[in-house]
Amino acid sequence: MGNSNPSCVGQTGITLRHLGLVDYETTWRAMRSFTHERDSNTPDELWLLEHPPVFTLGQAGRLEHLKSPRDIPVVRTDRGGQVTYHGPGQLVLYVLLDLNRWRLGVRRLVEILENSVIALVSEAGIRANGKKGAPGVYVEGRKLAALGLRVRRGCCYHGLSLNVNMDLAPFGWIDPCGYPGLGVTQLRDLGVPWDMEKVGSLLMRHFLTELKKRCPRSVCSSWL
Repeated sequence: MGNSNPSCVGQTGITLRHLGLVDYETTWRAMRSFTHERDSNTPDELWLLEHPPVFTLGQAGRLEHLKSPRDIPVVRTDRGGQVTYHGPGQLVLYVLLDLNRWRLGVRRLVEILENSVIALVSEAGIRANGKKGAPGVYVEGRKLAALGLRVRRGCCYHGLSLNVNMDLAPFGWIDPCGYPGLGVTQLRDLGVPWDMEKVGSLLMRHFLTELKKRCPRSVCSSWL
């Protein structure tokens, strides 16, 4: 995408793009096109961004989980999962990776994403966990981060959303991730005062650490 201030992440060959506040559908089209057009030589990319208010329905999403969308747009998308909400103050990480290059399966990538958030919040003394059969990161039963991925020809896109400092009210207008009554939380309400820049930096650090831990030594041998 344009206006992205790209940078290379260490010696990984991964391009990191800080996109700011960008429209969901525009971003979705861009990462879908990137994935459709890439080949075995295309560098992987990570996109950090925020979205204006939008509800998204994944491939398994059912309209009955949209209880009262009000005037917020609803987009049916091609990621896995049910319904979720995106809005300003929520950090979104899209991972555009060649899974064959990293010798990763989808389940392993989900673990990497979840563990990245768990490690991030542990720096603030918060205990978080994943949940079997319900991808994401939870603190005392409340969802802090949501995950959804799409894989095409061994390459993935979409990623995770982490609630940092946002208006959580729209989550009450849906059944988050298809679970009626599921509570949500955010870093601010957990007493973590970090701004988006710091959260983004920590998320990148922990994601790359988890990626390195779980990819084969032969793949990561060039890393410092």
